[in-house]
Amino acid sequence: MFTTAPRDTEASVGTALQAAVAEASALLDAHVLPEREQLSLLRDDEILELTRVAEELGRRADALRTLAAAEVGRRSGPERGSESLSARLGCRNPAELLERLCSVSGATARTRLRLGQHVAPRFGLAGGPLPSDFPAARVAFGAGELGIDALVAITGTLSPLTERCGAEAVAAAEGELVAAATGTAPDGAPPAAADEIRMQAKLWALYLDPDGVLPDPDRTMRRRGLTLGRERDGLTPLSVALTIDVAAQLQRLFDAQISPRTADHGRPAFAEDTTGERDGEHARDDSRTRAQRQHDALAAILGVAARAAESPSIGGAAPTLLVTISASELERRDGYGLLDAAHLSDDIGADAVPQPIPATFARQIACSGGIQRLVHDDQGRIIELGGPQRVFTAHQRRAIIARDGGCVIPGCHVPAAWCEIHREHGSGPVLMAA
Repeated sequence: MFTTAPRDTEASVGTALQAAVAEASALLDAHVLPEREQLSLLRDDEILELTRVAEELGRRADALRTLAAAEVGRRSGPERGSESLSARLGCRNPAELLERLCSVSGATARTRLRLGQHVAPRFGLAGGPLPSDFPAARVAFGAGELGIDALVAITGTLSPLTERCGAEAVAAAEGELVAAATGTAPDGAPPAAADEIRMQAKLWALYLDPDGVLPDPDRTMRRRGLTLGRERDGLTPLSVALTIDVAAQLQRLFDAQISPRTADHGRPAFAEDTTGERDGEHARDDSRTRAQRQHDALAAILGVAARAAESPSIGGAAPTLLVTISASELERRDGYGLLDAAHLSDDIGADAVPQPIPATFARQIACSGGIQRLVHDDQGRIIELGGPQRVFTAHQRRAIIARDGGCVIPGCHVPAAWCEIHREHGSGPVLMAA
């Protein structure tokens, strides 16, 4: 359908590339795809290794698809007018061409084009090569070491900083983020997940350009709002724009209601009872989507508020947000802290991802209304924790969550909200999956 006459200089290279890709595809057809139905026969170590190498193969394919999309975009540049590749094939722009050619969504097509601008080779007017915006990410991505999600997090966060902070500062941040994502950092830490890279990239952006990253409190307060629409077919639409702290507090309450470790009356959902039956069987058989569970959780929260009863606990404590800020940042006009805010919107839940919050908000927050402030000095020592209690309390649990982040067992990624506090011999209380 989409074909153009190749130039002689392009024919040999194109033929070789197509032959190589066809050969790789034939090898998959002959030796890999017929065995897919046998995955249940693999040992644990074999399925783990297969998952790893399959992901690496997919990353290499992503790199090829992104580079090809970038070339389509280059040949469809607006400066070419009616002679651009997309125009000659009857498409409005390169994104539409990729949508039709590859049968992908518009979002996927635009993502490939956007990433391609950062990792594809570039040439000047004289034909000489130009330096890449993200050389470290480009190399790691092409080698299959950096996933497309991590690449989006790095380039999307750091790209706007180049003009304000300079290429050298952005390159330093890029190098650290790529090393963290590929597991090549000097500290020997394993590769970080894409969501962790996104969080680290935001912190780098906050460090390099705090004025450009932190939200404007006045503008935020002007734009906040909540509107109930008109009922239709038994459903009432809700249009809402929440400030980051209100949204995070609502998500925390959702966690308290739908955590798989929380059943009726605050009991652990999977604990054995005296009859030998497992409590919370309905939780495992729950077929509701996450959106539906959150709707029902909101209904329960409103009922609790109407009855002025206690909120459901989460991990043994009332659902409380934690704002962490250093004493020096707290005193600065342009200072910032971290709020354990938005969770990932998937079907299994995830732990909180810290979000930057202006010191202006942090100074207004007291240990009430489900929000607690934790202040530490420049060495990380806690110097203020809401109330005056010095015994092991729910406040201290939140301090331990801020310190440990989640289960401390190596390789365990159970969210902090689903962990219990255990007193380890010689090391004090720590978070561990129960």
